[in-house]
Order: sequence, then structure tokens, then C-alpha cells
Amino acid sequence: MLLVYSILWMVFDQQSLNWHGAATLFTWAMTLFIQRAEHRDTQAIHAKLDEMLRSNSSASNITRIDDQEPGEIEKHRVRKQQGD
Repeated sequence: MLLVYSILWMVFDQQSLNWHGAATLFTWAMTLFIQRAEHRDTQAIHAKLDEMLRSNSSASNITRIDDQEPGEIEKHRVRKQQGD
């Protein structure tokens, strides 16, 4: 996508494709690269958490914690930390 965009930029407005234009393309490329890496890392974390929840039978009640308010989630974390 970035390559297509830069080619179209060169074809239609070559005058504005100077150092600032190159910096813009580089910034866009780095943004896409970082977002892809973050997405991959997030997917890996979710897969690990899913596997841990499946392997631990006592963790079955934690799967519905997403429906709670942030304050309730924090109270749950504190209770679990004090219980360990």
C-alpha cells in the first residue's frame, strides 16, 4: 500500500516529493510497521492467556470479568494478590 501511494505521489505531484515528502513516507512506513508489531504482540498475549485459562480449571470464573466496572476489576486484583 505504501509503495502504491509513493508511486502515485511521484506520478501526480513529483514537485512536492522532496525531503519533506520522503520524511512523510518514512514516518508512515514506521507507523505501519509499529502497528503491525503491536498487533502481533497483542495477538500472542491473547493466545497465551487463552491457553492459561483453558489449562487452569479454577480460572473459569475470570472469563466474565470483562463485563465488570474498572473499580470492581481492581478490587478483584487486590483480593487475588492478598490471597496469594
